Amino acid sequence: MRKNVKVEKTFHIEIIETLSQIVESVAEDEQTALLKAQQLYRNEEVVLDSEDYMDTKYNIFEWE
Repeated sequence: MRKNVKVEKTFHIEIIETLSQIVESVAEDEQTALLKAQQLYRNEEVVLDSEDYMDTKYNIFEWE
C-alpha cells in the first residue's frame, strides 16, 4: 500500500510595498511641475518613510 507523499516545490514570493506622498509643486505647466518634484525626490528633499505607507501586495511564482 502506497502512502500519499507530498512533494515540496520552490516558490518565489514577490513583496511589493507602496509608499505615497503628495508634493506641492508650483510651475507654469504639468511637465515642469513633474520635473521639479522629481528633482526634489532625487535630491532627497522629499523622503518617503513608514508614515507614507499605503499598501502591501504579494505575488507568488512557482519555480521549477
